[in-house]
Amino acid sequence: MPSKPINDPSALFPFHHKLVTYRAFEQMVLGVSTRRYARSLEPLPEEVAVHGLSKSAVSERFVVGTQRRLAELMRRDLSGLELVALMIDGVHFAEHVVLAAVGIDRRGKKHPLGLREGATENAAACTALLVDLIERGLNPNSAILVVIDGAKALRKAVLEVFGERALLHRCHAHKKRNVAEALPQRMRASVHSAMNQAYATGDPKRARRLLENLARRLESDHPGAAASLREGLEETLTVMRLGLPENLERVLSSTNLIENLFSRVREVARRVKRWQGGTMILRWTAAGVLEAERHFRRVASYRALPKLIAALRAHDAAIRRQRGVDNRKQAA
Repeated sequence: MPSKPINDPSALFPFHHKLVTYRAFEQMVLGVSTRRYARSLEPLPEEVAVHGLSKSAVSERFVVGTQRRLAELMRRDLSGLELVALMIDGVHFAEHVVLAAVGIDRRGKKHPLGLREGATENAAACTALLVDLIERGLNPNSAILVVIDGAKALRKAVLEVFGERALLHRCHAHKKRNVAEALPQRMRASVHSAMNQAYATGDPKRARRLLENLARRLESDHPGAAASLREGLEETLTVMRLGLPENLERVLSSTNLIENLFSRVREVARRVKRWQGGTMILRWTAAGVLEAERHFRRVASYRALPKLIAALRAHDAAIRRQRGVDNRKQAA
């Protein structure tokens, strides 16, 4: 059968149909509402039939598009990544929390690794996220810096999955926030400033001394804030002990990288009036994360990452030496 001539308008429809499907997703990610989608397209010749531009049709296509993006993210093969740092944080959407994992490779590139609906206080959700990363190829047998928001359940999950290979660091931003929440408003700024000064010293011994002195000053009138400051204090100094340049230390000392990533997710989802369950949140989150990934830059001071790599190798070597000592003791 001879093909239709190029100037036959009906020959354009299959292409136009696919274009509408693609644009329905892209335009909504960029903030165009379903009501205004048809107006956002360039006008087509009158003789070309236009289908699938109703609000419901565009919404359905967006659901399909976000389902694909979520599947794409959650099926990524991680075996080729040489990660030096793993950041995990929980971000709130209405009554739900999305656990997010982002990796940094040896060249300073950032990689969204996975999502999980469930709070960082939920040990099962935390463990499931980490196990999924390993099942998709993340290497658990090499030392890695793991930066977490400070939740005890997440800490437990990291240690159960990675064991002694994890150099565990508690996020400075979350620590300051937790301490502030246990204080009256009038004291928050001064305590926040004192903690900033301690973490800016670059000297873990001095920083510990300053933070412990602060806890003692708070203990009498605000024991809850003092206890919050002392809880996991040593793990807020992990990155400082590595002797990294100031800019790189700042990047790795908090999970702000994930917070910044989710600012793009919130921008994408700003038109959502009502979340209809965790699956919808995960779909929109995946769409926003993958859109943000297109604009990722390498982390600040990435050229200094060989210092972190050397510290991780030294940690692996120390583990091997200790295991050798233990094996000799058992054999004796």
